[in-house]
Amino acid sequence: MNLVVVSHKPCWRDPGSPTGYVTDGGFPFQMEAIAGLFESTTLLVPVDRSAPPGAVMPLKGPQLTVEPLSLPRGRGWRRKVSLFPWMLVNLPKIWRRIRRSDAVHTPLAGDIGTFGAVIAWLQKKPLFIRYCGRWDHGPQLRRKLLFRFMIRIAGGRNVVLATGGDTKPPEPRNSAIKWIFASSLTKAEIGALPERPPYRRGKSLTLVTVARQEKGKNTDRIISALPVIMEQFPGVKLEIVGDGSELPGLKRLAADSGLEKAVVFHGYLDHDGVISVLVKSDLFCFPTDSEGFPKAVLEALACGLPVVTTPVSVLPLLIGDKNGILLPDIEPASIARAVLTLAEDENRFNRLRKNARETAQQYTLENWQHEIGLHLGRAWGKLGHTD
Repeated sequence: MNLVVVSHKPCWRDPGSPTGYVTDGGFPFQMEAIAGLFESTTLLVPVDRSAPPGAVMPLKGPQLTVEPLSLPRGRGWRRKVSLFPWMLVNLPKIWRRIRRSDAVHTPLAGDIGTFGAVIAWLQKKPLFIRYCGRWDHGPQLRRKLLFRFMIRIAGGRNVVLATGGDTKPPEPRNSAIKWIFASSLTKAEIGALPERPPYRRGKSLTLVTVARQEKGKNTDRIISALPVIMEQFPGVKLEIVGDGSELPGLKRLAADSGLEKAVVFHGYLDHDGVISVLVKSDLFCFPTDSEGFPKAVLEALACGLPVVTTPVSVLPLLIGDKNGILLPDIEPASIARAVLTLAEDENRFNRLRKNARETAQQYTLENWQHEIGLHLGRAWGKLGHTD
């Protein structure tokens, strides 16, 4: 089968890449895994002509090619306005390429992927939608329409997977919609991560959080919890990885609290950079309000870090009491209490470290590829040369 992937993920030209293009985040890992399921895979993605960020990865995979789209300009309402001239140029190309394909994959909820999904549906092509955000209909009209579309079409040759996890299916109105986890870790990478020395009460304690620093990640609550933690662990450090609109405010909060020496801001790091910070840390803090399937938590588990987090989305299943502590709320006092509860119990801390590594091994890219292959194989039959 020839698969076409239509995505909003911005990419950059790079002659050193096997396809001639690079991008960031987990997208290149996942596209390589999906390409391994098919005879050929074509990515239709917008290409940014500005200089790429420092942390990019090549887009590559078996018989994987990239066909560039132009990049819509601006953000928010400006991007919405720019989509009108963008559609005149790009939708005919997407229509023609989908018409020549055997099947279509659209990671949502991006605007370009949504166009691709609708075009594939109109052409009656087998369609695989992977919804990558939180499975929540939300109040916005566009979001409601998108969910109504996915609920209506899922089933038969149309495969809809929601990123996350729960004991209940994602959508009670259509049981054909299934959960799927997210990962950027291979089995070999997890196996190559260093074994952690036993944790000993009284050693220096390093906390870490990794996220796009926006409202809802609540990193400010971790900073505010540090003074209480310092009463028992005076040398505690907090490593903050990720950029975002909240970053300037977080830096002011740390400075105003006299915590400049205790809080380290790394900004945006690539995959290897994130792992290098995680393996030097002790405990992962993630008091988030909402999630799909947070890959940063999985990476922390792979590095042997117990996790302090909130009981949202898949996190109760992923963490529970086996791999950390679920917070009753996001107040700094609760975060401090959870951190101290773990840090003061050597035996429990080391048991959670071991459990964390074992849990991460269940969520490798190989397992992700295999699970997607099972869903698509049941709906579409033979996919490619790897079947």
